[in-house]
Amino acid sequence: MAYADLATLKAYLDLTVTDAADDALITSLVARAQAAINAYTHRVFEASADTTRYLDADKDVDWAVLRLGADLAAVTSVVNGDGVTVTAGQYTTQPRNETPFRALKLLASSGIGWTYTTDPEGAIAVTGKWAYSATAPADIVQACVRWAAHMYRQKDSSTFETTVYPEAGIIERPVGMPADVRLLLQPYKRISL
Repeated sequence: MAYADLATLKAYLDLTVTDAADDALITSLVARAQAAINAYTHRVFEASADTTRYLDADKDVDWAVLRLGADLAAVTSVVNGDGVTVTAGQYTTQPRNETPFRALKLLASSGIGWTYTTDPEGAIAVTGKWAYSATAPADIVQACVRWAAHMYRQKDSSTFETTVYPEAGIIERPVGMPADVRLLLQPYKRISL
């Protein structure tokens, strides 16, 4: 899914009539802005379908905690490395009361541990919505719309890369992400260790 759609961006740009070529351009700019947001923040902000990721039963496990390595908005199923399903009553999410989840912790009362039968690599299967949330937060939608609109406006401007500072005798303009978009995205940026 896209963080923003054609109609939203056209409304933001105050475009009432566009041709098919412009619509295709706008749609591609939304996709480019979304990809750039994901790359900048090291996150995916929306998942409409379940996918399965396979985690290592040794490298990704710290005692009873299975580190997910990516944001998980919803858990559908967990299959331990021995092929046995780990039920929702046997683990808790970390953090507990908010998404995205970053880990699954086996409850002491479950009586099980993260395990594997043959090889630890990719032994544990976690199926769910691998994203920050099921739908993109409002800040992310706004950042996507704003960045796509910025790119769209650049197409018709011969001076889009320049800003004039007459008092200093400087003509320049930073290219890339608009400053207001960076401010919207900063709180969502994943810090990697």
